[in-house]
Amino acid sequence: MVRKTRARLDKGAVIQAAVELVNADGMQALTLGRLAGELGIQTPSLYNHIDGLPGLQKDMAVLNAKLLADRLSEAAVGKSGSDLFMEVAQAFRNYVKEYAGLYMSTLRSSGTQDVQDEDLVREEERAMKIGTTVMASLGLKGKDAIHALRAFRSMVHGFATLEVAGGFGLPLECDESFRRLVTALSAGLQKN
Repeated sequence: MVRKTRARLDKGAVIQAAVELVNADGMQALTLGRLAGELGIQTPSLYNHIDGLPGLQKDMAVLNAKLLADRLSEAAVGKSGSDLFMEVAQAFRNYVKEYAGLYMSTLRSSGTQDVQDEDLVREEERAMKIGTTVMASLGLKGKDAIHALRAFRSMVHGFATLEVAGGFGLPLECDESFRRLVTALSAGLQKN
């Protein structure tokens, strides 16, 4: 990681350094001491920019939700039906592979936290709207869309996290396996 200079240090730079740290070394590597060292400052100086480790983790969860919603939204433009399903699935997979540490460190939904964060809820709702639009494009609405969206998320999450962890050791192309998996789920959801 490249050390930041003090003159340009702000909340955004601290969050970005934390993201780089967890993407490189995993969430267990994120401590305020290590982050301060990466930034070339003393640990107490971090409190000028973040609300301790819990505040930083909340900020990272908001950033993760925003980046993921942005990525899904970009993939959805101009698509419908099974093409939309495939494009959004691939965008989700690519996001997990690019931001593995950030993604894995922020898996809990805002709905499971004791204190709701408005920014996090807003960004998660953006992603949810994209997901329900994808499912509506396959003819699924209401509870059926929610069940299908859970299957979709589980499929992409499971495949992408196994891929990032090196869980596919066979010499077959992962892209083709993923395409077949997404196609099968899309076809199955359209039949129900």
